[in-house]
Amino acid sequence: MTNTAPAAQTTGAGRLKAPEKFFINGEWVEPLSRASLEVVSPMTEEVILSYPEAGTADIDRAVAAARHAFDEGPWPRLSPTERARYLRKIARNIEDRMDDIVAAWVAQVGVPVMLARKLAPQNAQLFDFYADMIESYPFIDHRKRADGGITRVVKEPVGVTAAISPWNAPMVLLTYKIAAGLAAGCTFVAKPSPETPLEAYIMAECIEKAGLPAGVFNLVPAGREVGDYLIRRPDIDKVAFTGSTAAGKHIAGVCAERLARVSLELGGKSAAVLLPDADFQKALMPLLIYSMPITGQVCFSLTRILVPEARKQEFLDLFVPAVQSLKLGDPSDPSTQMGPLTMARQRERVEGYIKAGIEGGARVLCGGKRPAGMDKGFFIEPTVFTDVTPGMKIFQEEIFGPVVSVIGYRDEEDAARKANDSVYGLAGAIFSQDPEKAYAFARRMRAGNMSVNSMIVDITMPFGGFKQSGQGREGGIEGLENYLETKSIHMG
Repeated sequence: MTNTAPAAQTTGAGRLKAPEKFFINGEWVEPLSRASLEVVSPMTEEVILSYPEAGTADIDRAVAAARHAFDEGPWPRLSPTERARYLRKIARNIEDRMDDIVAAWVAQVGVPVMLARKLAPQNAQLFDFYADMIESYPFIDHRKRADGGITRVVKEPVGVTAAISPWNAPMVLLTYKIAAGLAAGCTFVAKPSPETPLEAYIMAECIEKAGLPAGVFNLVPAGREVGDYLIRRPDIDKVAFTGSTAAGKHIAGVCAERLARVSLELGGKSAAVLLPDADFQKALMPLLIYSMPITGQVCFSLTRILVPEARKQEFLDLFVPAVQSLKLGDPSDPSTQMGPLTMARQRERVEGYIKAGIEGGARVLCGGKRPAGMDKGFFIEPTVFTDVTPGMKIFQEEIFGPVVSVIGYRDEEDAARKANDSVYGLAGAIFSQDPEKAYAFARRMRAGNMSVNSMIVDITMPFGGFKQSGQGREGGIEGLENYLETKSIHMG
């Protein structure tokens, strides 16, 4: 069946068309719930679309469809090569919808269009990557036992998965889950963030067009209360979640009650450490890009920059003017480098942290206010603090906005201690003219993703965190194995 209201397509007036139905068991179906949700433009502060919210009865339909598709349908029993063919079809369909994906991201989140165009191709690349992987992955490993017999160690799909994705990068963070999980043979119930539903609808349309069996992918957009109902369903074998650490802890607790599988990609308070020999000029651009990407609304943002006390002013003389030169404005303008924050509550949160930093004794070197002349839109100036100490709130807590602290250190021991002084451990970057020295320092960092003289996130490599930044990995071989269980079959 064809959706009567395709997602994320623009009308003649340039507005996004609101979805009207849910994708359940291979069909576009009318909602059983009468509830609805709204998407507010971060640029105009006006409602740009209203769409139906799933209720508990809709969730039950979707979970039942995914359960039947896993237990009785062909998907988990297809050969890896057969599943790979479907994944490549999805990839081509996503490529055909690239303009829609970019338009949705810009309109809902406020991501600058030039950045959205650069990153959106990752979605098709992930499906291709896992299609290629499963054609050679050892799903069955024959091992010889001590008694001379053979044991077949088999990797099988974990089962029905609830994929819960966030609002900041809604398409790619959903794709990490769906591409790897489908490759493994899982079936899905997807619940996107209520603020950004359109990319999940595009995903559903691409999967429908690829002809996957009914029930393999189901889409039920909903708010957080209904999402809580979803993760508690006994027929959900695994929850894959990206979002805040607080929500991740709640999900982990719920899943622990029945030992459901869970993978969590959570918050961060990542440090960039410039070692004493670092070339500040070469470090400037990656720091500028990755300290405040998507207006700082990225979990791996390098929000704590550690520099030697003896060179701190030298760095500030470079970094602060570069931050001040960033062009704020309409995210649909290709020349815009930083758009608004996504929601009013997000701007209030960021302003609260800026106030807490000042009250705690930190000093604002630039930014800290709403930009003059921008009366509409959830804008905040990119902000740089100095005189920040480990006991301060802005040192320890994830702000999720364009706020960076530049922190001095005495020696490398002090740098390592400050960099690791966090409940988070998601990412980090080390800068040095000696790459092996930087590598050695990176080994001291308690974080899951480290870069040397840059900041790199590669979909073909594992991504995830230590400590309260989550558990499990997305991307790479590890991302596939996130969705597999291991079974030993001893041959007599």
